[in-house]
Amino acid sequence: MARFMVWKFDDPEAAGRAVHVLKDAEAEGLVKIIDHSVVSWPEGAKKPTAHGQNEDAAKASGWGAFWGLLLGALFFLPVIGAVAGAAIGGITKALSEVGISGKDIDAMKEQIVPGTSALFLVTEQIDPDRLAERFHGVQATLVSTNLTDAERRTLLDTFGQ
Repeated sequence: MARFMVWKFDDPEAAGRAVHVLKDAEAEGLVKIIDHSVVSWPEGAKKPTAHGQNEDAAKASGWGAFWGLLLGALFFLPVIGAVAGAAIGGITKALSEVGISGKDIDAMKEQIVPGTSALFLVTEQIDPDRLAERFHGVQATLVSTNLTDAERRTLLDTFGQ
């Protein structure tokens, strides 16, 4: 089953560094990364920048659409007006069908702000105990996930939450 996680870092560059740790963990068989997107929002910037990498060209367009939908809802849609409200409502409904609730979207909007970065991650075959070892001492906040309660607790304990 695919696992979705959003990690927030209190440094605009930290999420990018976390991807390197994840790639190393993937090479060791601790996690299978389906896709990811990194959002970086330096202080003073009006909007964050986002980038991801999917080495499988066939899957890239589908994940690109997913990230575009999610990140667009979070950071790039206007927040006023009836048309925007209808668009956000439609996007929220579409995202809820893949397990991302309106509450999750609100938490992401509140926590991913200037001066931070975020790692949006879809994985399979995760070994949370061993993966957590790789991130020991890293300061990050788990903003949203569809992990089981036990998997979630392991990761939250690792990050001191």
